[in-house]
Amino acid sequence: MARRPNDTRDAAEAAFKKATTKTPEPMPSSIPGAKEMVALRLDRDVLDFFQKDGPGWQDRINAALRNAAGL
Repeated sequence: MARRPNDTRDAAEAAFKKATTKTPEPMPSSIPGAKEMVALRLDRDVLDFFQKDGPGWQDRINAALRNAAGL
């Protein structure tokens, strides 16, 4: 026996699904000043150069890349 299209069980399941499904929040296209986490492969000697002065080496690499890009 086929179920009717407006069966109460179908309506209840649809209502439950609607109530429990989260809609994803849209991601901002760009946040000024935000940093993006990336994986980057560098030659060991390049990494050593930036790390030799201690903490802040990621910022020094970022500054060098900005300078090289003309930003």
